Amino acid sequence: MKLVYLKKVRVIISLTFFLALLLLFLDFGNILSPRYTNYFTFLQFIPSAIKFAGAVSLSAAGFILILALTFLFGRVYCSTICPLGTLQDFFAFLSRKIKKKKYFSKTKSYKILRYSFLGLTILSLILGSMIFINLLDPYSNFGRIITLLLKPFVIFVNNFAASILIQNRIFFINPVGIFYPTIYLLLFPLTFFSFVAYLSLKKGRLFCNTVCPVGTLLGILSKYSLLKIDIEKENCIGCKLCERVCKAGCIDRENKEVDFERCVSCYNCFTVCPSEGIKYKLRFPGKDKKEIPETDFGKRKFIVNTFSYLIAFSGITFAQKKIISKLPSKIKINKKYPVSPPGSLSIEHFKDKCTACHLCVSSCPSQVLQPSFLEYGFWGMLQPRMDYEISFCNYDCIVCTQVCPSGAIIPVELKSKKLSQLGKAKFIKENCIVYTEGTDCGACSEHCPTKAVSMVPFKNNLVIPQVTDEYCIGCGACEFSCPVKPFKSIYVDGNPVHLTAKKKELKKIEEKVNYKGDFPF
Repeated sequence: MKLVYLKKVRVIISLTFFLALLLLFLDFGNILSPRYTNYFTFLQFIPSAIKFAGAVSLSAAGFILILALTFLFGRVYCSTICPLGTLQDFFAFLSRKIKKKKYFSKTKSYKILRYSFLGLTILSLILGSMIFINLLDPYSNFGRIITLLLKPFVIFVNNFAASILIQNRIFFINPVGIFYPTIYLLLFPLTFFSFVAYLSLKKGRLFCNTVCPVGTLLGILSKYSLLKIDIEKENCIGCKLCERVCKAGCIDRENKEVDFERCVSCYNCFTVCPSEGIKYKLRFPGKDKKEIPETDFGKRKFIVNTFSYLIAFSGITFAQKKIISKLPSKIKINKKYPVSPPGSLSIEHFKDKCTACHLCVSSCPSQVLQPSFLEYGFWGMLQPRMDYEISFCNYDCIVCTQVCPSGAIIPVELKSKKLSQLGKAKFIKENCIVYTEGTDCGACSEHCPTKAVSMVPFKNNLVIPQVTDEYCIGCGACEFSCPVKPFKSIYVDGNPVHLTAKKKELKKIEEKVNYKGDFPF
């Protein structure tokens, strides 16, 4: 195969992965099957590595394949499989269309900066925190950008088109309910997207070679890859064309060398070289001292910069309630623990493995899964939680358990999910409108799928809720349906470790019929 065709192959593969993941995060109708999901999330480096660390199996070994490809060809993950990398390529392509004479140039290596980000990420993992993974993982950031920024817009367009068609009695498109994120919820993905877009328009893949820990790690490994891009000095005519199209800024035209640690294997250089001065050569580690110089880490001064992000996330409820509370409730809710998704086993298990890619958030039909702020603590920011102000967990749904790429949410069968106790409902009588206003309600009991909430006699022929913990699964239907504001009269407190609820046996009512008597009508 001629080297010029490598770029075409790379573009086809990268577009395939990008469009597949884009459709996956935009699938608001849940049309795509979980099997389709696993085909393309299997090779996402960080989620696969975390899943493999928790359960050593071939189904979680995608990152091993990425490491093998890196040792063979260099950072092909960055140029083909990573969706955020393809998004940056799109902006770089756009910049060249806007500015016809847009050229790239050699950039600084920024070794201290990128090694610092990688060091902080590894250090946080050693200390048991996913905060830097959540903030810097390219796949997870891509997921948040699509889920929180693009998906609401796509659904808005869908609903707008559906409303016009329905007026003309055309029912080809169905309207879809959507929770529109608040500005606080959009703050981090919007800032991150703007930052990456700016760097891509100005400097190509600078983000990949400064901030991204995956790019830095694979860059270190690619120094020892077998196939390397090499500039043959005897054939090079010094035209600078390769340097102008290098998105990674890793080609040194003065010394005619390629910094393979920063090369993202885009193969643009192969398409412009007029003299066959650039070759793909087989290099063995240790054979070429000039290609792979020895590194003396003892002489390096490693600067570790610490930083923190303060992002406020909040949700708003959009549900319509049939019963309206006239008097404001006064007793505050005391939630000791957040509610982690079904299949997450425990809060600690979830925090240790979730990369906050928001695929479960995007896939959740009821939209009850929402990004957290400080519910899991500072180190668990952005990881999804069950937000019962927004919605509740559908009793017959297991979608989130089938799409998680990191193993933070394990697959469960529907029968097991219906008995998985995520938390327990707590009732505050002093907030209930039956107690405060002397009026009928019972919304919590009506919506409870396991009948853990029942209505018992109160006074003045009224009935009031009563919770039986052993039957409660913590789905949040009672909390969501409660009309009391600002503090609910019933709420779900999460279980640190998920338990198994008992199934309530329904009593059969036997009615004796006198067949010998006359019909009652």
